Amino acid sequence: MVTDSLRRMRVDPVGPLKGELTLPGDKSITHRAIILGSLTDGVTEITGALRSHDCRDTAKAFRSMGVASEEADDGRLQIHGVGLYGLKEPAEILDLGNSGTTMRLLAGVLAAQPFFSVLTGDQYLRARPMARVVMPLRSMGATILGRAGGNLPPLAIKGTRLQAIDYVSPIASAQVKSAILLAGLFTDGETTVTEPSLSRDHTERMFEAIGIPIHRNGLSVRVDGIKKISPFQMAIPGDFSAAAFFLVAALALPGSELTLREVGINPTRTGLLDALRSMGAVIEVSRQRIICGEPVADLHVRSQALHGTEIAGALIPRMVDEIPVFAVAAALAAGPTTIRDAAELRVKEVDRIAAIVEELHGFGVQIEQRPDGLIIQGGASLSGCHCDSWGDHRVAMALAVAALAAEGSTTISDPFCVSSSFPDFWTRLDAALPGAAVPLET
Repeated sequence: MVTDSLRRMRVDPVGPLKGELTLPGDKSITHRAIILGSLTDGVTEITGALRSHDCRDTAKAFRSMGVASEEADDGRLQIHGVGLYGLKEPAEILDLGNSGTTMRLLAGVLAAQPFFSVLTGDQYLRARPMARVVMPLRSMGATILGRAGGNLPPLAIKGTRLQAIDYVSPIASAQVKSAILLAGLFTDGETTVTEPSLSRDHTERMFEAIGIPIHRNGLSVRVDGIKKISPFQMAIPGDFSAAAFFLVAALALPGSELTLREVGINPTRTGLLDALRSMGAVIEVSRQRIICGEPVADLHVRSQALHGTEIAGALIPRMVDEIPVFAVAAALAAGPTTIRDAAELRVKEVDRIAAIVEELHGFGVQIEQRPDGLIIQGGASLSGCHCDSWGDHRVAMALAVAALAAEGSTTISDPFCVSSSFPDFWTRLDAALPGAAVPLET
């Protein structure tokens, strides 16, 4: 139905969302499973791995370093791990596409390898800040060079024997924490990371699930250097960040009643549920269980009237990727919504604060940007328009949700950037709402 050669998508408001949906595997967990599976001594099997461009770039980077991996038609991914020190020096520059997660976490692994490597990516990744991982890795003994003093890719890494550190991070960042914890596996001591508030804890949960000792104490987490990682089997839950778009769409479209199956509900990821509930939303959570260390459940949502709210502080790291679609919910809610302490949105794939403001203005939303957030005057009657994804997957999908709630057709340029995290988003949207998403030739 859809090919990358088609550069625009028309989205029409075609009615309520009904029935059930399953989501693709969680992107954050898939990245970590590929990385740790590559470092095991044996064959690791992952079910439900996300087949997005970002995750494929992670697997491709390890293939360039001698790690074989195979994808089966039923979704299983087999990784033939080479051990902690079995990676080979890559003959080529490692192109990581759009994946900031891959670059930052891989830097933690490569800083401890006895060889030289260079990491780069697309125009968006080359503009993303890397000092947040480069500086602590340098303090462990790594030699890392890059543009702007090591803050911007490409990064050139000369691996070495690392020293354990106690690191107090100025920001709550799962990527920073994970890069340091991964590097800490290669030391002879104890490495500790302390955050100002809790960021995503997928790395810690996965360490525990596959038998890597890890110790938590409030906002601090400690890992000891290890000798080997045993092969493991991992089942990846549905991605909550992918579920978010359908949650908000079901809330916004009158007459909707939708169940999302097998969704990861890790509490460090589900800040959007808290934010929507503060707007009056009732979202039912059922069949809760733990799978491979991660909490999983079904989510049931009906269309509902929402009111404005304020989100800030420790809630922001728990929903930072969902703020673009939350802004759409806020535009449709009664009354104003304020988003504060979200300056991290400025240094995502694009400046998401600027992107949200410009594109929602096009729909007729009264929205104002602040250095660290947004003020959205709710109660908008959205009008279909032409808008731009900015090449950002989460912006593109948030605009699709806005288009479903708008009067008239909307066209979105560069819609296939969704492949970074949700490759078949448009196909699934069209299956759930036939005729909603129509690809256009340019």
